[in-house]
Amino acid sequence: MTETIKTDAIIIGAGPVGLFAVFELGLLDIKCHLVDILDKPGGQCAELYPEKPIYDIPALPVVTGQELTDQLLEQIKPFNPAFTFNEMVESVEKTEDGGWRIKTDAETVIEGKVIVIAAGGGSFTPKKPPIKGIEEFEGTSVFYAVRKMDQFRDKNILVAGGGDSALDWTLNLHPLAKSMQLVHRRDEFRAAPDSVNKMRSLVANDEMQLHTAQPIALHGINGQLQAVTLKSKERGEYDVECDTLLAFFGLTMKLGPVANFGLNLHENLIPVDTEKFETSTPGIFAIGDINYYPGKLKLILSGFHESALMAQQAFRYIYPDKKLRFQYTTSSSSLQEKLGVN
Repeated sequence: MTETIKTDAIIIGAGPVGLFAVFELGLLDIKCHLVDILDKPGGQCAELYPEKPIYDIPALPVVTGQELTDQLLEQIKPFNPAFTFNEMVESVEKTEDGGWRIKTDAETVIEGKVIVIAAGGGSFTPKKPPIKGIEEFEGTSVFYAVRKMDQFRDKNILVAGGGDSALDWTLNLHPLAKSMQLVHRRDEFRAAPDSVNKMRSLVANDEMQLHTAQPIALHGINGQLQAVTLKSKERGEYDVECDTLLAFFGLTMKLGPVANFGLNLHENLIPVDTEKFETSTPGIFAIGDINYYPGKLKLILSGFHESALMAQQAFRYIYPDKKLRFQYTTSSSSLQEKLGVN
Protein backbone atom coordinates (compact mmCIF):
# COMPACT_ATOMS: atom_id res chain seq x y z
CA MET A 1 0.00 0.00 0.00
CA THR A 2 1.24 3.48 -0.86
CA GLU A 3 1.61 5.70 2.19
CA THR A 4 -0.79 8.65 2.12
CA ILE A 5 0.88 12.08 2.16
CA LYS A 6 -0.88 14.61 4.43
CA THR A 7 -0.87 18.35 3.87
CA ASP A 8 -3.16 21.39 4.22
CA ALA A 9 -3.45 22.54 0.60
CA ILE A 10 -2.88 20.44 -2.51
CA ILE A 11 -1.80 22.64 -5.41
CA ILE A 12 -2.14 21.13 -8.88
CA GLY A 13 0.39 22.92 -11.06
CA ALA A 14 3.79 24.37 -10.12
CA GLY A 15 3.93 27.29 -12.54
CA PRO A 16 4.40 30.91 -11.38
CA VAL A 17 0.83 31.22 -10.08
CA GLY A 18 0.97 27.93 -8.22
CA LEU A 19 4.30 28.94 -6.68
CA PHE A 20 3.03 32.33 -5.55
CA ALA A 21 -0.02 30.61 -4.02
CA VAL A 22 2.45 28.84 -1.70
CA PHE A 23 3.57 32.27 -0.48
CA GLU A 24 0.07 33.61 0.16
CA LEU A 25 -1.01 30.38 1.88
CA GLY A 26 2.23 30.17 3.83
CA LEU A 27 1.65 33.58 5.39
CA LEU A 28 -1.53 32.04 6.87
CA ASP A 29 0.30 28.95 8.24
CA ILE A 30 -1.07 26.70 5.50
CA LYS A 31 1.26 23.91 4.36
CA CYS A 32 1.32 23.13 0.63
CA HIS A 33 2.11 20.15 -1.57
CA LEU A 34 2.43 20.85 -5.31
CA VAL A 35 1.93 18.27 -8.06
CA ASP A 36 3.06 18.87 -11.63
CA ILE A 37 3.26 16.76 -14.77
CA LEU A 38 6.57 18.41 -15.71
CA ASP A 39 9.91 17.43 -14.21
CA LYS A 40 10.60 20.77 -12.52
CA PRO A 41 8.80 23.88 -11.22
CA GLY A 42 8.01 26.86 -13.43
CA GLY A 43 5.26 25.56 -15.72
CA GLN A 44 5.19 26.93 -19.25
CA CYS A 45 7.55 29.77 -18.29
CA ALA A 46 10.37 27.38 -17.45
CA GLU A 47 9.47 24.67 -19.96
CA LEU A 48 8.86 26.71 -23.11
CA TYR A 49 10.29 30.18 -22.46
CA PRO A 50 13.13 29.83 -19.90
CA GLU A 51 15.26 32.47 -21.64
CA LYS A 52 12.49 34.54 -23.19
CA PRO A 53 12.08 37.98 -21.60
CA ILE A 54 8.83 38.86 -19.81
CA TYR A 55 8.05 42.56 -19.46
CA ASP A 56 4.81 42.81 -17.48
CA ILE A 57 5.74 41.52 -14.00
CA PRO A 58 5.33 44.42 -11.51
CA ALA A 59 8.64 45.98 -10.39
CA LEU A 60 10.67 43.78 -12.77
CA PRO A 61 11.19 45.70 -16.03
CA VAL A 62 12.48 42.52 -17.66
CA VAL A 63 12.80 38.96 -16.36
CA THR A 64 13.14 35.61 -18.11
CA GLY A 65 10.81 32.70 -17.44
CA GLN A 66 13.56 30.84 -15.56
CA GLU A 67 14.60 33.89 -13.55
CA LEU A 68 10.99 34.48 -12.48
CA THR A 69 10.71 30.84 -11.43
CA ASP A 70 13.96 31.04 -9.46
CA GLN A 71 12.83 34.22 -7.67
CA LEU A 72 9.49 32.68 -6.74
CA LEU A 73 11.22 29.56 -5.40
CA GLU A 74 13.48 31.76 -3.29
CA GLN A 75 10.47 33.70 -2.00
CA ILE A 76 8.65 30.56 -0.81
CA LYS A 77 11.69 28.86 0.78
CA PRO A 78 10.60 29.82 4.34
CA PHE A 79 7.41 27.77 3.90
CA ASN A 80 9.20 24.57 2.81
CA PRO A 81 6.61 23.33 0.30
CA ALA A 82 6.65 19.72 -0.88
CA PHE A 83 6.75 18.84 -4.59
CA THR A 84 5.73 15.82 -6.65
CA PHE A 85 7.00 16.05 -10.25
CA ASN A 86 6.46 13.95 -13.38
CA GLU A 87 3.01 12.92 -12.20
CA MET A 88 -0.52 13.82 -13.28
CA VAL A 89 -3.47 14.03 -10.89
CA GLU A 90 -5.96 11.45 -12.15
CA SER A 91 -8.68 11.38 -9.50
CA VAL A 92 -10.14 13.53 -6.75
CA GLU A 93 -12.47 12.33 -4.02
CA LYS A 94 -13.91 13.60 -0.78
CA THR A 95 -12.55 12.21 2.50
CA GLU A 96 -14.62 11.28 5.54
CA ASP A 97 -13.37 14.32 7.48
CA GLY A 98 -14.55 16.72 4.76
CA GLY A 99 -11.18 17.16 3.07
CA TRP A 100 -9.89 15.88 -0.26
CA ARG A 101 -7.84 12.96 -1.52
CA ILE A 102 -6.04 13.00 -4.86
CA LYS A 103 -4.34 10.12 -6.64
CA THR A 104 -1.77 10.51 -9.42
CA ASP A 105 -1.01 8.30 -12.40
CA ALA A 106 1.98 6.99 -10.38
CA GLU A 107 -0.33 5.92 -7.52
CA THR A 108 0.82 8.75 -5.22
CA VAL A 109 -1.96 9.58 -2.73
CA ILE A 110 -2.15 13.01 -1.09
CA GLU A 111 -4.80 14.29 1.32
CA GLY A 112 -5.52 17.93 2.16
CA LYS A 113 -8.27 20.22 3.37
CA VAL A 114 -8.42 22.20 0.10
CA ILE A 115 -7.36 21.79 -3.52
CA VAL A 116 -6.00 24.66 -5.60
CA ILE A 117 -5.96 24.05 -9.36
CA ALA A 118 -3.23 26.21 -10.89
CA ALA A 119 -2.68 24.10 -13.99
CA GLY A 120 -2.38 26.89 -16.58
CA GLY A 121 -4.17 25.72 -19.72
CA GLY A 122 -4.00 22.12 -18.55
CA SER A 123 -1.59 19.51 -19.85
CA PHE A 124 0.21 20.77 -22.94
CA THR A 125 2.13 19.06 -25.69
CA PRO A 126 3.74 20.58 -28.77
CA LYS A 127 2.06 20.03 -32.13
CA LYS A 128 4.48 18.06 -34.26
CA PRO A 129 5.02 18.49 -37.99
CA PRO A 130 3.38 15.61 -39.89
CA ILE A 131 6.72 14.23 -41.06
CA LYS A 132 7.34 10.50 -41.20
CA GLY A 133 10.15 9.31 -38.92
CA ILE A 134 10.53 12.62 -37.03
CA GLU A 135 10.67 10.74 -33.72
CA GLU A 136 14.13 9.41 -34.61
CA PHE A 137 15.55 12.95 -34.51
CA GLU A 138 13.65 14.35 -31.51
CA GLY A 139 15.82 15.52 -28.64
CA THR A 140 18.99 15.20 -30.75
CA SER A 141 18.50 17.54 -33.68
CA VAL A 142 14.74 18.24 -33.72
CA PHE A 143 13.32 20.35 -30.91
CA TYR A 144 9.97 21.91 -29.99
CA ALA A 145 11.28 24.33 -27.36
CA VAL A 146 14.47 26.21 -26.53
CA ARG A 147 15.66 25.46 -22.99
CA LYS A 148 19.26 26.68 -23.28
CA MET A 149 20.18 29.06 -26.06
CA ASP A 150 23.84 28.11 -25.95
CA GLN A 151 22.90 24.58 -27.02
CA PHE A 152 22.33 26.01 -30.50
CA ARG A 153 25.55 27.96 -30.83
CA ASP A 154 27.31 27.42 -34.19
CA LYS A 155 24.44 25.27 -35.49
CA ASN A 156 22.90 25.40 -38.95
CA ILE A 157 19.34 26.04 -37.83
CA LEU A 158 16.06 25.71 -39.70
CA VAL A 159 13.12 27.21 -37.81
CA ALA A 160 9.65 26.08 -38.90
CA GLY A 161 6.56 28.13 -38.04
CA GLY A 162 4.97 31.54 -38.46
CA GLY A 163 3.92 32.62 -34.97
CA ASP A 164 5.61 34.57 -32.19
CA SER A 165 7.70 31.64 -30.95
CA ALA A 166 9.11 30.94 -34.41
CA LEU A 167 9.98 34.57 -35.07
CA ASP A 168 11.26 35.25 -31.54
CA TRP A 169 13.68 32.33 -31.62
CA THR A 170 14.76 33.09 -35.17
CA LEU A 171 15.83 36.54 -33.99
CA ASN A 172 17.21 35.46 -30.60
CA LEU A 173 19.27 32.57 -31.96
CA HIS A 174 20.47 34.34 -35.11
CA PRO A 175 23.54 35.88 -33.39
CA LEU A 176 24.58 32.44 -32.07
CA ALA A 177 23.85 30.31 -35.10
CA LYS A 178 26.31 29.41 -37.84
CA SER A 179 23.43 29.83 -40.31
CA MET A 180 19.73 30.56 -39.92
CA GLN A 181 16.78 29.66 -42.15
CA LEU A 182 13.05 30.11 -41.56
CA VAL A 183 10.33 28.12 -43.30
CA HIS A 184 6.63 28.94 -43.23
CA ARG A 185 3.87 27.70 -45.49
CA ARG A 186 2.90 31.23 -46.55
CA ASP A 187 4.49 34.67 -46.70
CA GLU A 188 2.22 36.05 -43.98
CA PHE A 189 3.00 35.71 -40.28
CA ARG A 190 1.00 35.67 -37.06
CA ALA A 191 3.85 37.20 -35.09
CA ALA A 192 4.39 40.73 -33.80
CA PRO A 193 4.92 43.12 -36.76
CA ASP A 194 8.22 44.38 -35.30
CA SER A 195 9.60 40.82 -35.21
CA VAL A 196 8.49 40.19 -38.79
CA ASN A 197 10.14 43.41 -39.95
CA LYS A 198 13.42 42.51 -38.22
CA MET A 199 13.37 39.06 -39.80
CA ARG A 200 12.72 40.48 -43.28
CA SER A 201 15.59 42.93 -42.79
CA LEU A 202 17.97 40.04 -42.05
CA VAL A 203 16.74 38.27 -45.20
CA ALA A 204 17.20 41.40 -47.30
CA ASN A 205 20.79 41.72 -46.04
CA ASP A 206 21.53 38.05 -46.86
CA GLU A 207 22.05 37.28 -43.18
CA MET A 208 19.45 34.47 -43.23
CA GLN A 209 17.11 32.70 -45.65
CA LEU A 210 13.31 32.61 -45.77
CA HIS A 211 11.43 29.75 -47.45
CA THR A 212 7.73 29.88 -48.30
CA ALA A 213 7.24 26.15 -48.15
CA GLN A 214 6.49 23.20 -45.89
CA PRO A 215 8.94 20.63 -44.47
CA ILE A 216 7.98 17.17 -45.70
CA ALA A 217 10.98 14.89 -45.06
CA LEU A 218 14.08 14.66 -42.85
CA HIS A 219 17.45 13.23 -43.81
CA GLY A 220 20.21 12.18 -41.46
CA ILE A 221 22.01 9.35 -39.67
CA ASN A 222 21.49 8.05 -36.12
CA GLY A 223 19.20 10.90 -35.15
CA GLN A 224 21.52 13.62 -36.44
CA LEU A 225 19.83 15.79 -39.05
CA GLN A 226 21.71 16.64 -42.25
CA ALA A 227 19.00 18.10 -44.51
CA VAL A 228 15.27 18.78 -44.73
CA THR A 229 13.14 18.42 -47.84
CA LEU A 230 10.84 21.41 -48.38
CA LYS A 231 7.88 21.62 -50.75
CA SER A 232 6.64 24.87 -52.27
CA LYS A 233 4.32 25.88 -55.09
CA GLU A 234 7.06 27.79 -56.89
CA ARG A 235 10.01 25.40 -56.54
CA GLY A 236 8.38 22.04 -55.94
CA GLU A 237 10.47 19.77 -53.70
CA TYR A 238 14.02 20.75 -52.76
CA ASP A 239 16.50 20.06 -49.96
CA VAL A 240 18.08 22.55 -47.57
CA GLU A 241 21.10 21.65 -45.48
CA CYS A 242 20.77 22.01 -41.70
CA ASP A 243 21.77 20.14 -38.56
CA THR A 244 18.98 21.46 -36.31
CA LEU A 245 15.22 21.82 -36.82
CA LEU A 246 13.20 23.93 -34.41
CA ALA A 247 9.49 23.37 -35.03
CA PHE A 248 7.03 25.85 -33.51
CA PHE A 249 3.60 24.74 -34.65
CA GLY A 250 1.85 25.69 -31.43
CA LEU A 251 0.65 23.65 -28.47
CA THR A 252 -2.20 21.29 -27.93
CA MET A 253 -3.77 22.23 -24.60
CA LYS A 254 -5.94 19.69 -22.83
CA LEU A 255 -7.59 19.78 -19.45
CA GLY A 256 -6.88 16.09 -19.13
CA PRO A 257 -8.20 14.46 -15.94
CA VAL A 258 -9.18 17.88 -14.53
CA ALA A 259 -12.21 17.67 -16.81
CA ASN A 260 -13.35 14.65 -14.80
CA PHE A 261 -13.17 16.26 -11.37
CA GLY A 262 -16.91 16.98 -11.35
CA LEU A 263 -16.49 20.75 -11.77
CA ASN A 264 -18.71 22.88 -13.96
CA LEU A 265 -16.72 23.89 -17.04
CA HIS A 266 -16.96 26.83 -19.45
CA GLU A 267 -15.29 26.21 -22.82
CA ASN A 268 -12.68 23.95 -21.20
CA LEU A 269 -12.02 26.47 -18.42
CA ILE A 270 -13.14 26.37 -14.79
CA PRO A 271 -15.61 29.10 -13.76
CA VAL A 272 -14.91 30.73 -10.40
CA ASP A 273 -16.32 33.59 -8.36
CA THR A 274 -14.23 36.76 -8.10
CA GLU A 275 -14.41 37.00 -4.31
CA LYS A 276 -12.71 33.72 -3.39
CA PHE A 277 -11.80 32.17 -6.77
CA GLU A 278 -13.65 29.08 -5.66
CA THR A 279 -15.11 26.62 -8.16
CA SER A 280 -18.62 25.18 -8.18
CA THR A 281 -17.33 22.67 -5.59
CA PRO A 282 -16.65 24.16 -2.12
CA GLY A 283 -13.05 23.64 -1.06
CA ILE A 284 -11.69 23.45 -4.62
CA PHE A 285 -10.22 26.64 -6.05
CA ALA A 286 -8.92 27.53 -9.52
CA ILE A 287 -6.38 30.30 -10.14
CA GLY A 288 -4.40 31.44 -13.16
CA ASP A 289 -5.05 30.69 -16.82
CA ILE A 290 -7.22 27.66 -16.14
CA ASN A 291 -10.05 29.67 -14.56
CA TYR A 292 -12.81 31.78 -16.10
CA TYR A 293 -14.83 34.78 -14.92
CA PRO A 294 -16.19 37.87 -16.72
CA GLY A 295 -13.32 40.18 -17.59
CA LYS A 296 -10.64 37.54 -17.06
CA LEU A 297 -7.17 38.49 -18.34
CA LYS A 298 -4.68 35.67 -18.87
CA LEU A 299 -1.76 37.42 -17.23
CA ILE A 300 0.63 36.12 -14.57
CA LEU A 301 -0.08 39.18 -12.43
CA SER A 302 -3.81 38.37 -12.52
CA GLY A 303 -3.00 34.93 -11.15
CA PHE A 304 -0.97 36.49 -8.34
CA HIS A 305 -4.00 38.61 -7.33
CA GLU A 306 -6.26 35.56 -7.47
CA SER A 307 -3.84 33.65 -5.22
CA ALA A 308 -4.13 36.27 -2.48
CA LEU A 309 -7.92 36.19 -2.38
CA MET A 310 -8.03 32.40 -2.65
CA ALA A 311 -5.81 32.07 0.42
CA GLN A 312 -8.24 34.06 2.56
CA GLN A 313 -11.05 31.57 1.94
CA ALA A 314 -8.75 28.54 2.15
CA PHE A 315 -7.83 29.64 5.68
CA ARG A 316 -11.49 29.37 6.70
CA TYR A 317 -11.62 25.72 5.60
CA ILE A 318 -8.34 24.77 7.23
CA TYR A 319 -8.77 26.71 10.46
CA PRO A 320 -12.56 26.95 10.94
CA ASP A 321 -12.19 27.87 14.62
CA LYS A 322 -9.62 30.63 14.13
CA LYS A 323 -10.28 34.26 13.38
CA LEU A 324 -8.59 35.52 10.22
CA ARG A 325 -6.55 38.66 10.86
CA PHE A 326 -5.43 40.58 7.79
CA GLN A 327 -1.84 41.73 8.20
CA TYR A 328 0.81 43.49 6.11
CA THR A 329 4.26 41.97 5.68
CA THR A 330 5.73 45.48 6.10
CA SER A 331 4.40 45.93 9.62
CA SER A 332 3.53 42.50 11.05
CA SER A 333 6.31 41.09 13.22
CA SER A 334 4.70 37.63 13.13
CA LEU A 335 4.67 37.58 9.32
CA GLN A 336 8.24 38.83 9.22
CA GLU A 337 9.23 36.05 11.63
CA LYS A 338 7.68 33.47 9.27
CA LEU A 339 9.68 34.96 6.41
CA GLY A 340 12.89 34.89 8.46
CA VAL A 341 13.45 38.63 8.20
CA ASN A 342 12.78 39.51 11.82
